[in-house]
Amino acid sequence: MINRELFGKMPCGTEVYAYTLQNKSGANVKIITLGGTIVSINVPDKNGNLADVVCGYDSVDSYLNNGGYQGALIGRYGNRIGNSFFVIDGVEYHLYNNEGKNHLHGGKVGFDKKLWNAKAWEDNSTMYLELTLFSPDGEEGYPGNLNVTVLYSFDDENTFTINYKATTDKKTVLNLTNHAYFNLSGYETSTIKNHSLWIDSDKITVVNEELIPTGEELAVANTVFDFNTTKMIFDRIDDDNKLLKIGQGYDHNYILNSDGTIRHQATLKDEKSGRVMKLFTNQPCVQIYTANCINESESAFKNNVPQKKRCAICLETQHAPDSPNKPNFKSTILNPGEIYDYSTVFKFE
Repeated sequence: MINRELFGKMPCGTEVYAYTLQNKSGANVKIITLGGTIVSINVPDKNGNLADVVCGYDSVDSYLNNGGYQGALIGRYGNRIGNSFFVIDGVEYHLYNNEGKNHLHGGKVGFDKKLWNAKAWEDNSTMYLELTLFSPDGEEGYPGNLNVTVLYSFDDENTFTINYKATTDKKTVLNLTNHAYFNLSGYETSTIKNHSLWIDSDKITVVNEELIPTGEELAVANTVFDFNTTKMIFDRIDDDNKLLKIGQGYDHNYILNSDGTIRHQATLKDEKSGRVMKLFTNQPCVQIYTANCINESESAFKNNVPQKKRCAICLETQHAPDSPNKPNFKSTILNPGEIYDYSTVFKFE
């Protein structure tokens, strides 16, 4: 079933609605029209007990004023663009620099702060929520009038799917993703220390001190970045490793062994609860971020749960950061007449 309810109001008074997609077992996903944000995902553990496995807030104000992009749709460009500019056909486009001199997650007012139009329906054992957004030419510095459709779906097998589609009337760059923070023990637990991870990836992109790719790639074999066999996330952090030090955690782009089809690319597991989340995608990369930079002084999560570093992990399917400025990376150019079409599937077991 699908339930629609008032979640809150924007400062201007516009109403924000929450849609809950609930399957026959009671498992459910809640999404709000502000930022297309995933507020909660309640799925069963090994004993059938439901728990909410994503971090989030109780109010519109918290989503607008706190950092972290909790559960939100990210655009026009997920992750970073170095020096806040790129060039298309000899024309420079300058973006809003909201992380030092660089551009992060769409700029000053990205898709995470937009109100999306919503339409919901059910079809047999699957529930759907379609969100649409128009981004005008020049918004945040990007060229092209962009029409975006994001289709969320949740079924009786606890499969949660996000499909992204977009078209433009002018050549532009585009890199959409979702920034959900997962803790399969339940978001109210303090860390993801019981979580293990597998990723079908042999390389990561090397970044500088500002987390902008240098253009180089690093083979993960025999490093702390190697998850080609399932390993606990935090049992191998080496303080002597120049790329990853104790206290930081992961914030790295993994280049997937992808063939361009929607296929199994990662698995996250919580050893304590027995919950497993399998990730399928046709995106070429995934950013693994272990909530290293959470501001613990910001407003509490739902039900007054305090924010803590390493309380969750993000698996942001995407193209590589700064791809518009790295010719050797897979292109993020979207041309008029083309359809941007990528999907990410989270299968909970």
